[in-house]
Amino acid sequence: MKKIKYIGLFLFGLLTLSSCNDYLDINVDPNTASNTVASVDSRLAGMQHYFEYGYETAGLRSSLIAGTLTRTYASGNSHNQLCAWDPILGSTITPYQMWFVGCGSNINDLITKAQKEEAWHYVGAAKLIHAMGFMLMTDWYGEMPYTEAFGNSKSPKYDSGETIFEGCLAELDEAIKYFEKTQPATATKLSAGDGWNSGDVQKWIKLAYGMKARWLNNLSKKSKLYDPAAILAALDKAAQSNSESAVITHYNLTADTDKDILISDPLKTSILYDGIGMNTYFLPTKWYIDLLTNTFTGGSGVEDPRTDKLIPSAQFKIDGQIKLVRSKGVDMINSDIRLNNGPILGTYNATSHKWTVNTTNPSRMGDSVYVNLRSQGAMYFTLVNADDTYKGTDGRILSTGTYYTRPDAPGHLMTYPELCFIKAEVLFRKGEKGSALTAYKAGIRAHMELMNAKLSQYPSTDNLNKSAIPTAQIDQFLASAAVAQSVGELTMAKIMQQKYIACSYSIQNWNDMRRFNYSAGNIGDYGVVYPDFDRPKEFSQTAATKMIGTSKSDERYWFRRMAQCQYERTYNSDNLKASNPDALLDKIWSYPVWWDVAE
Repeated sequence: MKKIKYIGLFLFGLLTLSSCNDYLDINVDPNTASNTVASVDSRLAGMQHYFEYGYETAGLRSSLIAGTLTRTYASGNSHNQLCAWDPILGSTITPYQMWFVGCGSNINDLITKAQKEEAWHYVGAAKLIHAMGFMLMTDWYGEMPYTEAFGNSKSPKYDSGETIFEGCLAELDEAIKYFEKTQPATATKLSAGDGWNSGDVQKWIKLAYGMKARWLNNLSKKSKLYDPAAILAALDKAAQSNSESAVITHYNLTADTDKDILISDPLKTSILYDGIGMNTYFLPTKWYIDLLTNTFTGGSGVEDPRTDKLIPSAQFKIDGQIKLVRSKGVDMINSDIRLNNGPILGTYNATSHKWTVNTTNPSRMGDSVYVNLRSQGAMYFTLVNADDTYKGTDGRILSTGTYYTRPDAPGHLMTYPELCFIKAEVLFRKGEKGSALTAYKAGIRAHMELMNAKLSQYPSTDNLNKSAIPTAQIDQFLASAAVAQSVGELTMAKIMQQKYIACSYSIQNWNDMRRFNYSAGNIGDYGVVYPDFDRPKEFSQTAATKMIGTSKSDERYWFRRMAQCQYERTYNSDNLKASNPDALLDKIWSYPVWWDVAE
């Protein structure tokens, strides 16, 4: 970790980061780089960027596990292995790298400098980010160096998940105390470097309480630790509306051609665009689309008005007319389509205005119905205006992209809709089902309205994927059979299904699936919370050496954590071995993290 600390210092000497409006501009002479040069505002802006990159990359990769996304088989790489639940170490590194190298290695220096000038709000931000980063690591890996992580040890000891969890909760309280302090006029204003909340200290405090509610609720398997009263108390001090949510603004700028120093992506675009929308091989799954269209087992069949915002479409020539058609979902659970090298994405012919699939395999000739999630016209850094889509040379839309994967898509750190669903779950567990129903319905409405806050900014268009959801459609859906209308109709499954949609591409969906043992149906008397979900059809003998359970009721049947990355295996192997009996074995992938073990 000491080596990582100095790598991070080198990066920030070269790339001293400025305010939220000009973040990631170079404004310090690299010839004088040192850990004392970077100002508190420039350092915070960079830390925020790299934390978000690690956090949302974890969300992307966990979405391949938890049923939102898949890839074309021919695209290969470590993401492909996650889709098959046959993971390799290449899947695990980016969140670690972004956290330790880009973000965490700068925290102590930021705190030291902020304390000298009594910039208390920067101390609070640093402590909150420190807690968020290590909670991400323990959600991702389980055990991790924590108490010695940024010290002088070249081989820091590992801490248990419980130690990290308790430490992160304590750091939240410390952060709140610093946010509540009054800074002197001579201290740097938080707004100078804050790319998340524009210097709004109250939003930072609400973010801290929102994280506390999320983390405490993740203890639902720990009967002696799960504390509904504490969760509800945190919710009372967290965001109470969409306007108080922690939502990161991203930009689609043709001038954004500077590349991130660690990952070589644009600097101001959405992280999910960088990972998903920039490429042609990511596709939505059938399981996710069934959730939106309510066509899963026991579903109402009433289509959610968010469907066309979250699922890409493309233009096809049908009966002589050009029509926009929604993507079909890849059936990862019941179909062997990927084992047959599919889906093979179609190629659009601008002369004939038809799609063709370059294959002689009859079963793959219809694969043009699968639309990728690529957004905008160019694959790497040549972006176009915000109203554009991924188009062919004749202007036909090849993919509309989606709400979460466009260059200017918002980044959701902690939102009011998620908090509504946490409240609904807690109240449902307490037996206060009337109040749970109210919170559940509030969460559905709030998420649609949160989406509208961005969708309404796009110019008027006939493209349903980039237009706001009409209020009448929201009201109609909330009154439909897709939504519980009474206490008797409300189930934990309904709450968690709606939370899944509201938390699309968030690692929290994977956390929740682990808490409820996916579709095992053996948590309390809640039944199957995620109907129809199972291991992918292509689950292999190799994958079975990693997910070693043989039945759904066996906790090790399911994907439970990431194996520690190669850096730790190479440079800190003794401590890694001591941290977990399965640490270096294939079966570590199905070893539950601390909060995922029932007590």
